[in-house]
Amino acid sequence: MDSIQEFIGTCNSDSTCSLTNNTSMTTLTSLASGSGASSSPSASNSTAATSSRYENQKRRDWNTFGQYLKNHRPPLSLSRCSGAHVLEFLRYLDQFGKTKVHSAMCPFYGHPNPPAPCPCPLRQAWGSLDALIGRLRAAFEENGGKPEANPFGARAVRLYLREVRDVQSKARGISYEKKKRKRPPPQQSMMPPPAGATH
Repeated sequence: MDSIQEFIGTCNSDSTCSLTNNTSMTTLTSLASGSGASSSPSASNSTAATSSRYENQKRRDWNTFGQYLKNHRPPLSLSRCSGAHVLEFLRYLDQFGKTKVHSAMCPFYGHPNPPAPCPCPLRQAWGSLDALIGRLRAAFEENGGKPEANPFGARAVRLYLREVRDVQSKARGISYEKKKRKRPPPQQSMMPPPAGATH
């Protein structure tokens, strides 16, 4: 399985990783550098470029996961793939991660910017794994899979991602709170007073 070993060579700790197809196998590349993205002043062009980049990334991710299943021992068909196999895939990718996750015994546990190196392992960043699963979940259904049979939406996968988020949050001293959307203030009605109303 050397093939995915180039997997996250270009992924950095907080960038979104993508899986890319290669002739022999597939590898992950990072689009965080913005390669292929146009910085057009037009909002519609920008949206189209973002959408196109997402679609290309999703297609590469899907092809890579398919290749992973083919190289699985024993080979595994998509119809027999379960949440457990998705977890196996995520754990496999962990060995190519670039995010330092401190152990509870490490003196830098909970420090976002440790002052010195430590022997703690490198892992895939939670954000990268979460984005990857989101793309694969969408690709599964776009390729004819039934939502209720989607292994990427399995409860075990959701729990695993939540655990990774919590562990990394504590170990790295980084909060992963969801940003709350700012809602526009309620507009006051400027309706004219009803006919016949007196002041």
